[in-house]
Amino acid sequence: MARLVEDLATALLARGWMLATAESCTGGLIAGACTDLAGSSNWLERGFVSYSNAAKTELLGVDAALIARYGAVSEPVARAMAQGALQHSKAQCALAVTGVAGPGGGSADKPVGTVWFAWATPQGVRSEIQRFDGDRAQVRSSTVQHSLEVLLSLVQAAPAG
Repeated sequence: MARLVEDLATALLARGWMLATAESCTGGLIAGACTDLAGSSNWLERGFVSYSNAAKTELLGVDAALIARYGAVSEPVARAMAQGALQHSKAQCALAVTGVAGPGGGSADKPVGTVWFAWATPQGVRSEIQRFDGDRAQVRSSTVQHSLEVLLSLVQAAPAG
């Protein structure tokens, strides 16, 4: 994980970008992984832990009607979280995660391990769903890893400043 964060830091700094995170199921673990690297204040602008639906609305501006219609663990909410993180920060890119880490809380259409991701960059917003196996800690760890890996690829694909 340390090497991944170092590579992300290098890519963000090369572009003069700051990152904002919007986390639900990971509860701040992504920002925590980023701040494990000394000097992360040069590229990590802020992190939002929006665990409850109310927090998603209050902190990130996610429309409560969107949550009511699609559920907190959904593509529209993940995308709105990423966009909200950008709008409520000075960052140029953001990532958002919302999912069911378990062991409870799953359903037939959103089983434990289901996580929606969204990444917002100047090139647009990308979103995807993943299903991770394992216990709560494994689902959360896999979520952190995947969110940062995809963000790194998106940042590296963007023009350097």
